[in-house]
Amino acid sequence: MTRSHLHKFGGSSLADADCYRRVAHILLTHGNCDDLVVVSAAGKSTNFLYKLLSLRETGELWQEELQVLISYQQNLIEQLLSNEQARDLRERLSTDKAQLISLLSLEQRNEFELNQVLSFGERWSARLMAALLRESGVAAINVDACSILVADEGLVPNIRLAQSREKVQALLEAHPNERLVITGFICANQQGDTLLLGRNGSDYSATLIASLADIERVTIWTDVEGVFNADPNKINDAKLLNSMSLAEADRLAHLGSPVLHSRTLQPLFDTNVSLAVRSSYASHTDFTLIAPQSSSASAPVVTSLNEVVLFKIKLQSPTENLIELLAQQGILPLAHWTSAHHKVELAFTVENQKQVHTLLELHAQALNVSDIHVSDELGLVALVSADAEHYRRSFARLLSRDAKPLYQDDLSLVTLVPKSQVSLLTQKVHRRCAGPRMRIGVLLLGVGNIGEAWIDLFQRSSTALNRELEATVQLVGLLSSKEALICPDGIDLTQWQDKFDTTAKPWDYTSLFDQLEHLDCDELVVLDISASASLTLQYPELFARGIHVVSANKLAGSGPLPFYRELKQQLSNRRLFWRYNASCGAGLPIQHALNDLRNSGDSIEAVGGIFSGTLCWLFEHYDGQKSFSELVIEARGLGITEPDPRDDLSGRDMQRKLLILAREIGFEIELEDIVLNSLVPAALADLSLDDFLARITELDQSMLQQFTTAAEQNKVLRYVASLDKVDGKMHAEVGIQWVDANHPYANLTPGDNVFVIRSAFYQGNPLIIRGPGAGREVTAAAVQSDLVQICKDLLQE
Repeated sequence: MTRSHLHKFGGSSLADADCYRRVAHILLTHGNCDDLVVVSAAGKSTNFLYKLLSLRETGELWQEELQVLISYQQNLIEQLLSNEQARDLRERLSTDKAQLISLLSLEQRNEFELNQVLSFGERWSARLMAALLRESGVAAINVDACSILVADEGLVPNIRLAQSREKVQALLEAHPNERLVITGFICANQQGDTLLLGRNGSDYSATLIASLADIERVTIWTDVEGVFNADPNKINDAKLLNSMSLAEADRLAHLGSPVLHSRTLQPLFDTNVSLAVRSSYASHTDFTLIAPQSSSASAPVVTSLNEVVLFKIKLQSPTENLIELLAQQGILPLAHWTSAHHKVELAFTVENQKQVHTLLELHAQALNVSDIHVSDELGLVALVSADAEHYRRSFARLLSRDAKPLYQDDLSLVTLVPKSQVSLLTQKVHRRCAGPRMRIGVLLLGVGNIGEAWIDLFQRSSTALNRELEATVQLVGLLSSKEALICPDGIDLTQWQDKFDTTAKPWDYTSLFDQLEHLDCDELVVLDISASASLTLQYPELFARGIHVVSANKLAGSGPLPFYRELKQQLSNRRLFWRYNASCGAGLPIQHALNDLRNSGDSIEAVGGIFSGTLCWLFEHYDGQKSFSELVIEARGLGITEPDPRDDLSGRDMQRKLLILAREIGFEIELEDIVLNSLVPAALADLSLDDFLARITELDQSMLQQFTTAAEQNKVLRYVASLDKVDGKMHAEVGIQWVDANHPYANLTPGDNVFVIRSAFYQGNPLIIRGPGAGREVTAAAVQSDLVQICKDLLQE
């Protein structure tokens, strides 16, 4: 029967008696009766053994240091075991001491004898842990990995997989329902001589044995909770990753992660073994699970090395040949760059410098390598993610001129910078790419035709928008004039109508502001797609609460001048944004154009146009054959006018739009400063709608007279808004004008808006912006454009 779990514990998890008890508790509460356990040497035992060898080589006294190490092991035994178990381990420790003395007393020691000295730490740990488990009443034995892992000798032992698999499987069959505590770090050659698996050898032992035993899960218990998206010792808000793919983990390890080592991960490829990294000091906390077959990308991870070595060489042969040679030796570069004139730069960890240098010199002639130069003045900053490409632009923006261009592969982005810049760049990259994504909440006020069109547009574009901004922009509220739906977790855009119809509740501003105060959003943006005067009066309160506003509503931008000034003052006092391009010209970029001209140093001298799609339709169709009143009634039937046509015919809407544009170009004026020539006679202005419609023919005589007189001069009638600056004085007016048949105001598509701008740069040939000035889709698009711009402004550093 396949065993499900292997636990590996490092030296820091076995540093003292309390640590051993903690590990035993973990095995009894998080494991099964037949789990495998791999252990490292307790605490600093291996370092002590290296020190003994060093003292012996230099001729210094080593006996006292050996006694310190033996006493440390004896104390662990006395503190953890009862008399009977302790007696057995004390006797074996005494035998080991004698063997160590014998080995250290030799004048010369071969490699196997050196390995034998260094292997005692793991053997002691395995014996003690197995005895402690037996003390707890469970079946457990210790296993020397030299009896199951067979390898060929080399710089790093090369495991004989088939032979080792047979031995592992035989061991499992011989000890069912027993916990096997196995030594890490060591294996043996064909003759049984001890070999060392090198740096992080115990972790490698664990994943190797797991793959040979067909284990489902390996857990490496260490002194950290798992893999973080940055080094928590360097980045205060680094977050623990719940999962990541094996490929991502391997690339992160290759780039110097202190938690993982690339060699540890290799046995897991092409298996179904998953790897968990957990803290033995906090076994109840979350951890990181590395899945071998994961196809989804985890959150990006930022890593760094304070020092790397950069080899600069001249290479006549293809770079791929050199990379292949390095890969065969297990020392792939962290990153590499190729420039003109056959110059290649390769970055390596400091520990690989000597091996790389030797390799380059050895194969210099075969690879046509020359001019080898080595620099150690740089450090490395990298981002690891299966979606690395999506972070390239953000990462690149942060690079100084001293940085290497970004090296990119399928899983990472890498740069080298001067050592002094490593820490700061790491923080910047984490904050921009891997830190918590900014959450921007959107509140839609007005769920009519334009509101519905905006929701449809936002639903189609939100995924791409969030990816582009590297933030989360989410609809959190919908409000009509009477009911409100606030969803702190966001509104499902596919079912918003049903949700609003069934759960929206009556609202008032007091309760609304209270709910907004408790939303978990970094920023809030209100979209005012209403025509509510009472809502515009709440703009000061919105700004006071740090809420940004997008307005299709014209009433705030054309409100009383003191109110307008107050809003602008609030914006200047805080980092707040108010955009209202949709309030004039719908989707036409008239305000963008005016602002661009002013920013370029131009001086705007005049703005005019037809800002009403309704009035454009009426005058484009009016040819004197059909009465003007008939056209108005026809347009009303088609839904082109407001329900009360006087709302369009009065010119008040165009007057407000002209006021908005006047203020955009710097004129602080009131609505009354714009002359308004209404199409509605005073006698009809205050009638009820029915009475007005009954007397609407009273519009016809005056209109026909103007049409006829204008036609005699080869001119046409248009209802126009105009703003002119003459000698520094402003004149603004809205009303009928007679214009030439070839004028920009003539021959429009019925329903269009047209804006004509004359400036110092645009004199004889004015700037003309023309297109649909109304409509649910184009207005929704203008609102979306303003929202996106505010989000981009908020995300700028």
